[in-house]
Amino acid sequence: MNPVLPLLALGLLDAAFSGFRAYAGRDARIRKHRAVVRAALRGLAVGAVLLLAPALTAGAVLLAADDPDRAYGVLADGGVGFLVPLGLYALAVAVSLLAYFALPFRASTLAMVVGLGPLTLARPLFVAVACAGALVAGGGWTSLLVGAVAGAAVLCVEPFVHRRWYAMPL
Repeated sequence: MNPVLPLLALGLLDAAFSGFRAYAGRDARIRKHRAVVRAALRGLAVGAVLLLAPALTAGAVLLAADDPDRAYGVLADGGVGFLVPLGLYALAVAVSLLAYFALPFRASTLAMVVGLGPLTLARPLFVAVACAGALVAGGGWTSLLVGAVAGAAVLCVEPFVHRRWYAMPL
């Protein structure tokens, strides 16, 4: 299994949510649908640029390898190890979002407080676990390097969007 496309999809989705989080709570207007979409698109754009870093790192690893086929296989194994914790995290976030949108007001508020709040705070921990998963799944140090660059890129989206566009209240 090649984990590149699922990891890219998760990274871009996370970037869009990061853009939303950078904006959320900074605008007192009632109708802010356009601003929310714009914030998510800003996060998506920043995430797309930052996710070039792990792609370039993986390309450099492949170019520097003595046996590129073996190096590709090792990176793919590490990518699967990186994907599993992040996939579980994404599943938990999706369940929390479904509960938020499907349940009555009080239950959906509870789902937000119990699910999405702690999951947002635990994002760096899940990225660290994913990096360890890349190493443990047979990816070796090269996969750990690519995973660490990817994790740093994903975690930098929200602070960058916040400082660039939303440092002051609107």
